[in-house]
Formats: sequence, structure tokens, C-alpha cells
Amino acid sequence: MTKNWSEIIEKLDYAFQPIIHTHTGKIFAVEALLRNTDNINAIFDSAFDEDILYEVDLLLREKAIEKFSLIKIENLKLFYNLDNRIIYSKNFSSGNTRKILKKFNLCKNTICFELSEKGSQIEQNALSTMIQTYKKNGYCIAIDDFGIGVSGLKLLYFSEANVIKLDRFFITNIQNDSKKKLFCSSIIEMAHIMGMKVVAEGVEEINEYYTCKDIGVDFIQGYLVQKATINIKEIKPIYNNIVEIIQNDKRLNDTQSIDDKYIDLIQALNINTSLHDLFVYFKDHSKNAFVPIVDDFQNLIGVIYEVDIKKISYSKYGLSLAKNKNIASNLKKYIKDVLSVEISWGIDKALDMFNHNSKDYSGIFITQSNKYKGFIDLNSLLTLSHKRNIEIATNQNPLTKLPGNQQIEKYIHKSFKNKDKETTYMLYFDFNDFKPFNDYYGFRQGDRAIIIFSELIQKKYDNNSFIAHIGGDDFFIGIKNKTFEEVFSLANETLVEFKESVKNLYSQVDKKNGFLIAEDRFKVKRKFKLLSTSCAFISINKKSNEANFDFTLSLLKKHSKKYTMPLCATI
Repeated sequence: MTKNWSEIIEKLDYAFQPIIHTHTGKIFAVEALLRNTDNINAIFDSAFDEDILYEVDLLLREKAIEKFSLIKIENLKLFYNLDNRIIYSKNFSSGNTRKILKKFNLCKNTICFELSEKGSQIEQNALSTMIQTYKKNGYCIAIDDFGIGVSGLKLLYFSEANVIKLDRFFITNIQNDSKKKLFCSSIIEMAHIMGMKVVAEGVEEINEYYTCKDIGVDFIQGYLVQKATINIKEIKPIYNNIVEIIQNDKRLNDTQSIDDKYIDLIQALNINTSLHDLFVYFKDHSKNAFVPIVDDFQNLIGVIYEVDIKKISYSKYGLSLAKNKNIASNLKKYIKDVLSVEISWGIDKALDMFNHNSKDYSGIFITQSNKYKGFIDLNSLLTLSHKRNIEIATNQNPLTKLPGNQQIEKYIHKSFKNKDKETTYMLYFDFNDFKPFNDYYGFRQGDRAIIIFSELIQKKYDNNSFIAHIGGDDFFIGIKNKTFEEVFSLANETLVEFKESVKNLYSQVDKKNGFLIAEDRFKVKRKFKLLSTSCAFISINKKSNEANFDFTLSLLKKHSKKYTMPLCATI
């Protein structure tokens, strides 16, 4: 290492930015960020060109770990950024991080290496190799800047990372961008099913935080929590500003919680427990086929199955040998991975995860802020699944399978609760002249018309819209984060497309005439226009008064029958 490089490294310092639990405001980790330089990338590029990148990184790694070790917060992790190109360094070797951690009395699971999918082609090519190298050595891996690079979903599929960090591009203004919200929620869903946790980077606004919380982000990082700080005394175990935001969140939570009565609190053992104590555990808990293993902070590490140690424990001298410290082994070599979910994810995601992994596991472990909470066995999962299916079936229309009146009422109530934060448009579609059509052509054709409309609105409106079936020929759609012009235009397109599509249900004669001759409610034959729909929609915003809702809607629906385009009002 030249004198010039020694001076550069000596000058550099690390700031730390907290990464906190989304649902509690408690700190989970800090990310180490280099300071006292105008161009971090230039430093690493120069080191790479001179083929001393790994040596430089090890010095910086030790510098970051040494400063991190001075933060007096228990169970804290350090997220450390690695340059993927160090894998090409001629002096790259394993075991150096372990030595540095040992020097400062830190354990291996303290550190999480961040690897980025952005950068040059060389860096991207090195990414998978780096991930596998550090995973093989038992380190936590996070993929930084996820969604910015070209590898995307392929990387998600192959990497087996522990954490992915959604790039701030997707988080900025996410509450007003339906495409960002759709992208992030889809990635989170897939990540969770594959057992990964998700960090949202660059959270700066309260509504960004709310949206991240709603779509299932596990951890948040950004100015809303705290800017990166060189002063480690400013790092806090819990961020009360976030706790206050959580407490002030009066919005309804749609996540179906996991009922505690289905969670079996199987006693766990600490990772430092002796083999002898493990034998005693299975002797005292003869009905347990396994034991959960946790660290000193109750973080779930894995599980040990009795069958894996049975030969030793039942041998003639098994217990005696296990008491001998020179012979007895610690538990680590017997630990197996588990399927686990955060309790905040809710029952639907827990069931999804188990369904995707049911061949490998006999149940699912529940954690709360990473700490072990309990276990749900197969029978309880089947009970929960059956219960959820009944709930879903009860609250959906049997013909269209869309949510019904109960969910509509919840949606309306929630929208009024959140009216200060976001504008909601509520659209009511009602068929015109449906009864004579249904009477004349029969209920099967009537059902076909209803299904045509149901499929049309599901195709036209994105996943962020709430689409429901009130009953009969009445439908409801709730829309957020759209302009009035967008909502009106889409509703108008829906009216036009349905009117054209439904013509095919009529006979050639009626279709050619453009009308149907049928009996009205007084049994008098007369002409009825071909099927169409009317649309009335209401805008709910911070000035809206819920007391005016029913009257205004009733009036709008009545008058909307006179128009071929949507009719709107704000209350």
C-alpha cells in the first residue's frame, strides 16, 4: 500500500444511516456510508485499475467495523457495501472478515454485505459469484439498488439473498404512482415467498412510509427516519418520530392478522446450548420432533430435529460423552433452515408461502421483528386456510367472484378515514334496460351480460383499483392516485366498450333494429334500447362530508340514467 493510498484511507470516515422495522420504529441495522470524499466511485475505480481493490476494501471494512463496534445498541446489524469487482482481485481470499469481526468481539451474523446490481458490465458479471462466495461462508447478503440493474428478476430467482433493497427511484412519490406501487408490491410478494426481507431506501415523506407499510415492506431507510450521521451517539435504539407516525395512522388495516390461538409457542433453545442440554430437552419434551434455535436476542436461527441426533442420544454412552466439553459439539452443525414469516405479513401471505414450499416443511414459524414467536403446524394451517376460504367466499359475489357489499362498505369507510391523505373516486355502474333483456332472453344470457361487464372492468382497471360487484347488474370501482380526467376518460371508455360488446348477445333482428320489443313491468309491449350502462361517480377528498354521501349518490345515480357519459360530483 503506497503512502498516497494510506493517506486517502486515513482521511475517509464512515457515517451510519439507520434501517428500522417498519411496524415498530425499532432499529434493525445501520448502513455504513463513506464520507470525506467528493467521488467515492473514482476511489474504487482507481483501486481496481491498480489491482489493489481488495486490499483497500479490507482496510475500509476494518475501519467501518471498528467504528460500528462503538455503537452501544444490542442486536444491531451492520450493512456494508462491497464492490463486486473485488472477486477479480489476485489477493482475494476467504476468512478475513471473520478475523476483523473477532478482533472487535463481533459475531458473523452482525454483518450484512450489500452488493449492487447496477454498475459496469464487469460489476454485474461478478455479482452472482460474489453472492455465492459470501453466502457459502455464512454471511447475510443484501442486494442493493434492486430494480435499477439489468438482471432484475433473474437475480431475484438465482441469488438466494437474505435481503433486497428497493432503489429509492421506486420509493420516491410511490403513493401517487400506481406503476411504482404495482412494481414494488409484486417484488415484495415474490421476495417474501422466497424467504427474503425487503428494505425501502430513500423514504422521505410520511405518505411514502404509509404506502411502503401497506404493501409489506419490512424495513425502511431514509431521511424520514434519520440522515446518515458521522456521530454514532445520534443512532437511536428506537425512532420515536416513526412510532408517533404509526400511532397516528388511523387508517383501517386490510391485512388479515394471524390469530394467536393457532400459534404454538414451542420452547426454543439458545445457539450456545450444549449437546447434553439438547438431549435433555428432547427427553423432557418427548412429543416434540424438533426444537427451535435462537440467538442471544431471540432471533430465530433455525431448527434441530430429534431424528438427526437420535443415534448419539440413544447410544450407551451418549449422555456421558455429551457432558465432556472436549467431545461435545455445539448445536450449529445440526441446525436446519426453516420456513418463517413475520406476523405483520398476515395469514394470506403465510398461506401463500407454505403452499409454495409445502413439500419441504411441516409447518411455518412466526417471527415478530425477527424474534421467534411460535410455530403453526400443518393441521392449524389447514384450519386457517379453510377459515380464510369461507371468509372470502362469504364476502364475494358467486357469479363474478368479485368482492361484495361488506368489502365495499369497508372501502368507503376507509376512504373517508383517509380523505386528508388522498383523493378517492367511487364509481357506480348500473345497467340500463336490463330487466326486459333478462326476461326476454333468459337469465343465462343475463348472466353472460354481467360476466362480460365484470371481465371488461377487470381488464381496463389496474390492480390498484378496488373492483366489486354490488349485486345483480350493479358494480362498484374505487380508484386512488388518479386525476379526475383519467378517471372520467376510463369510465367513458368502459361505457362505450360494453355497449358494443353486449350487442352480440342479441338476435340478428334486434341487433339490426337497435332495440328489443318486450313487456314492461305493466305487461305492456314496447321498445327498449339495447343494453348499456350508466355511471355515477363521487370524489372523496379532504373537504368531503360523509353525511352527504348517500343522498348525493342516490341523486347522481338517478340522473346518470339520462346521459351516455359518466356523471360526477364532489361531496
